Amino acid sequence: MFRKLFYLIFVSLIIVSCNSSNKNEENISEDIEIPDSIFDDKPLIISEEAMSDIIENISSPVEMAALLKETGVPFSKKYLCDVKRIDKLNTNFKRALNLGILSSDMGYLNMYDKTGSVMSSMSAIKSLTDDLRIGQFFDFETIKRLAINHENLDSLMYISVSSFNNMDSYLRETNRSDVSSLIVVGTWVEGMYFATQVAKTAPEGHKIIERIGEQKLILNDILLILKNYQNDKHFYDLVQDFESIKEKYNDVKITYTVGDPESREINGMLIIVTNDESHVEISKEQLTEIVKIIEKVRNKLINL
Repeated sequence: MFRKLFYLIFVSLIIVSCNSSNKNEENISEDIEIPDSIFDDKPLIISEEAMSDIIENISSPVEMAALLKETGVPFSKKYLCDVKRIDKLNTNFKRALNLGILSSDMGYLNMYDKTGSVMSSMSAIKSLTDDLRIGQFFDFETIKRLAINHENLDSLMYISVSSFNNMDSYLRETNRSDVSSLIVVGTWVEGMYFATQVAKTAPEGHKIIERIGEQKLILNDILLILKNYQNDKHFYDLVQDFESIKEKYNDVKITYTVGDPESREINGMLIIVTNDESHVEISKEQLTEIVKIIEKVRNKLINL
């Protein structure tokens, strides 16, 4: 689920390129749509391999947080989900979504080196993973030690992400991809919530606004995953929420300029960096509507 995060951690804790999450998207047109007719009244059966490929294009738990920090946006505790409410989550559907949300919160705290505040998020995550029967893959004690002692941030993030990777692998191996998908969706929603809250006061042309616009492409992938399970009422309702988000993106335009790739040595590793550039056309009115719908859906998910 979080394979891309390894690239982010080991290459640099700041995104090497603002287009890193879109490396596989340079030849994709913004006009690509998923025809509703292919779903009919039955869920689309997607192979595990296909679903894995789709998920790899979705932002990691800290990618949006990394962009916020890179562009100088200050930390704000008010963006975080209230961890006290997790005891009210009484179904795996709710737990999985909120596990994704809290993983983004923990990534946000880690990125801003708020290791002391990570503890409450970690405790909530541990509780949710235990309820989902994947707690054995969350190295709580090691993460706790690193956070309390304010030790190396790289190690803290590495252990955290390794735990989530192991959870994801186990869920897929045990035919619980629906749970894995919900975790990914929760992660995306919370990352977008961070971004859109910042965008309320960001100047025109800010990188965060362009990143928000680029998510038009990701939305199709998320809907493809969710519609795989839409015979379940809870998934069906979630599909409707994401259709509402997608509707607000209808008039957002994305174009690409293909650049020549180059090799760079970063932290002793030879990395191939693409120099493709994307250009997002998004009006203030469109951005305002996207901010509103993301806030509405996110608040709905954390209050299930």
